[in-house]
Amino acid sequence: MTRTFEDLVAEASGAPVDGWDFSWLDGRASEERPSWGYHRLLAERLATASAGLDVQTGGGEVLDTVPVLPPTMAATESWPPNVARATERLHPRGVVVVADPDEPPLPFGDSAFDLVTSRHPATVWWTEIARVLRPGGSYLAQHVGPSSMWELVEWFLGPQPEAARARHPDDEAAAARAAGLDVVDVRAERLRVEFHDVGAVVWFLRKVIWIVPGFTVDAQLPRLRQLDARIRAEGPFVAHSARTLIEARKPAARV
Repeated sequence: MTRTFEDLVAEASGAPVDGWDFSWLDGRASEERPSWGYHRLLAERLATASAGLDVQTGGGEVLDTVPVLPPTMAATESWPPNVARATERLHPRGVVVVADPDEPPLPFGDSAFDLVTSRHPATVWWTEIARVLRPGGSYLAQHVGPSSMWELVEWFLGPQPEAARARHPDDEAAAARAAGLDVVDVRAERLRVEFHDVGAVVWFLRKVIWIVPGFTVDAQLPRLRQLDARIRAEGPFVAHSARTLIEARKPAARV
């Protein structure tokens, strides 16, 4: 039986969105993955690090996939429900989870880590990353790129030309260099995303709150109804995520 608009929206509105697990969308939405395989790269680098820091770790889901962690491993997170989830998940593996507001300074001393990582950070404080890295240490991260999910953004908010360049890989590389880091790798890809019902869109926008800031079902009810009608008539709503892989290294100390 075909589910009604009201049923789909009510279900998505009541589903939990804490943590950084997207399995609720299984069968309801899909997203292509970047070719570089961030999880694999993360595991390879952490396996050889002596001290690692994962910034904005969410609920610790990504870090917990790494088979071998460094002898010293820390993670930061700002949202209290995620701090609790990450602590529960990562403490048994010896990871220290620190509640941090995602604003400078990072709560660590200078040159504390030889590897800093992050997957989809909301903010990137390059001078702080450079400060906590040891000479010769690296920052390896997968960032959200420019105009990510722009089809979805503009469906609800209309044209946003002034915001389209935010997080451009060239700008991020320039900011890393300005902080004194050497950029050794930058790759960018746009990836197809499909939403198969309006409930998937509602849940996604509740979870990833910066896509449509201030999103609520009540405020966007007319556009949600139009989106529901479009999906039923034409098939999945297609958007494109933008992903950037960036690696930057702190220059080695001069002898």
